[in-house]
Order: sequence, then C-alpha cells, then structure tokens
Amino acid sequence: MLIVDGDLIYAICRGGWPQSIDVENREAALSIASDLFYQTCHTDISNISHVKRNPLWAERLLRSYSRNICTLAETKTIFSDTSSTTEISKPTFYDYFHDLEDLYIIDELPAWCPAIRSKEAIRSSNKRNLVDPSIAVAALGLSPDYFNTDFRTLGFLFESLCIRDLKIYSSGMNGEVSYYHDRYGLEADAVLHLKDGRYALIEFKLGSKEIDMGAEHLCEIERLIVEYNKKEKQVPLRLPDLKLVITATEYGYKREDGVYVIPIGCLKN
Repeated sequence: MLIVDGDLIYAICRGGWPQSIDVENREAALSIASDLFYQTCHTDISNISHVKRNPLWAERLLRSYSRNICTLAETKTIFSDTSSTTEISKPTFYDYFHDLEDLYIIDELPAWCPAIRSKEAIRSSNKRNLVDPSIAVAALGLSPDYFNTDFRTLGFLFESLCIRDLKIYSSGMNGEVSYYHDRYGLEADAVLHLKDGRYALIEFKLGSKEIDMGAEHLCEIERLIVEYNKKEKQVPLRLPDLKLVITATEYGYKREDGVYVIPIGCLKN
C-alpha cells in the first residue's frame, strides 16, 4: 500500500497562497483556497469580463476541469461534463473558460514537440492545469483525509504541485515549462527549458515503485534524440542536460542510468 506523508497532502490542499503559509490553524489555512474558489466564481469572473456571470456555471466548469487536472482531456469532454448539469451553451462555455485564463486560475501546459517521431505521433494539445492544486481540491469539495485512499487523484494533484513549484523556482531564470507525450505512451510529465538552451526532462512519481518506469521514459526520449541526430546531422537536437524524477519520497540520489531522483521538498535547493 502506498503511504504518503500527511504534510505533503496538507500542502497540496492548502496551496501555496502567501496568506496561508504562516497560519498555524490548519482548518483556517485550508479555508483560504475555498474562499478563493468562491470569490473567483461569484465575483472575479464577472469583474474580469464586465459581464454578469452565473456563479453556478463557473463552479461546475471549474469542478469538471479539476477532475481532469494534469491530463490531456479534450475541451469537448469538459464542456460535455459541464453542460450535463447546466444550460450553458458552447460559446458561453468558452467565454467562461477564457475568463478563468485571464484570472490566472487556469494555467495550462503547452506541448514540447521535437521531431523525434512523426508529427502524427506527437500530442500537441495543452495539458490541463490550474495555477495551484488547492483550487482543484476546493472545487471538488475534498479534504486531506479523502486522499488517504484515492491515490490516483492525489497523483494528478501532486503533479500539479510540482509544476507550480518548477515554474516558481525557475522564473528567476526565465524558465519555461512544457510537457511531452506521444501516442505510443512515451512521456515526460514536464520539460523545463532555460533561455540559454539547457533543458531538463522530468517525470513526477508519487510513489517509489513508479520511479523505474519514469526513468525508463526519460532515457527512451534521450535515446530517440540520439537516433534523430544521427539522421538529421545538419540541425541536431540538444540532448537533455538533466533527467529528473521528482517524487514524494524522502531521499535524493543519482541512478546508474544518469537519472536524478529528487524529493519535492528538495526542489528549491
């Protein structure tokens, strides 16, 4: 059975909001994300568009979006889910969606599309994500205790947490975060690019048993780049400068295949 540190679960649910960090009362800290979710749907989404929005529709949209966080779910899937419980039309749905982007609540990841496979094999749609995983927790009406059994949902929220932190910690170097995924199932949950050309291939794995699989994905992408460069010598692709598996485990180390395993708590170091 997967055992996840309770403090990590709490950090996901609380979020990284500055006003919540030093709050000793956990219930009070958790309520900040809930209040932000309510404020977004009942006030901010109308203010940003200067059009009166239906807060129930905004809540349902964010709830559906949160169920698909850190996946490649199609927009039509989220619309279908939202419209099944509301009377929202497709044009209005897109208006609400773009409002939430303008509010920096929805914060999606673009695809990294190197030509190491045929263009038909590369997924180019955005990966669904929110600016902070605590918004998804609030939208779904969940608490830290819920995640003692639902490790699948927790895994997606852990990925969202890691992406948030990668963006924050790399922002001083103008870092950009994307992802790689093809139809063969080969993936890198994140690709961190710096302006000087350096980049890291990254997988996020909640449990230690998944580390081998994540490392294999990263090494396979590197192998494909090497093979590509043998064929396309005039415009070679740079090899990854780092291959990382970011985990919720306690220890960091370098594997024999060159992949670094880094606990999320050590990322800022």
